[in-house]
Amino acid sequence: MDALVRSVERLKSSEVSELVSEKTREFKELGKRENENWFSELCFCILTANSTAKLGLKIQRELGNGFLILPKEELRSRLKELGHRFYNRRAEFIVSTRKFSEIKDIITKFPAAQRAREWLVENVDGIGYKEASHFLRNVGIDGLAILDRHILTIIREHGLVKKVPRTPTRRRYLEIEKKLKVLAKKVNLSLAELDLYLWYMKTGRVMK
Repeated sequence: MDALVRSVERLKSSEVSELVSEKTREFKELGKRENENWFSELCFCILTANSTAKLGLKIQRELGNGFLILPKEELRSRLKELGHRFYNRRAEFIVSTRKFSEIKDIITKFPAAQRAREWLVENVDGIGYKEASHFLRNVGIDGLAILDRHILTIIREHGLVKKVPRTPTRRRYLEIEKKLKVLAKKVNLSLAELDLYLWYMKTGRVMK
């Protein structure tokens, strides 16, 4: 872990720190917006599962409020046209999720991020622990780790875990999350900030 701590500390002293600060400010600003904006972000996170944040962002920008209003077949066609491999299932998931269109009102009633995450995993089609954590981080709710393949790979390379699970169980997810909380404390960052630094280390980009 010491080598990873040093790497993160170096980035904190570089121009990357301003990119991270700007992105975390964006998350907090999004958290102040309306149900429709939160719903769009939830759909973005549904789209990133087994895909990429870059493609999810492209689709989110192209469709606008189409996540809420497009008929399923039209949504399916647009997802296919925009290059999503799993356009059928993702269209089904998004249409199913419309019953939670007032998602901000639902989530903000939970007293803790962990409780909100459990609700999302249990109730929203296409959302697992990674996607739920991603969504909550993006709307300004901190305290959760986003265990995507980049993060898992980098912590394996630095010895925090011995093996990268393809699809972590709930128990394994929480075990790894605890290790990242320790790392975050050592470098004096929130988990949201730490995620962005680690993502940058692996990809050279700061993205949501």
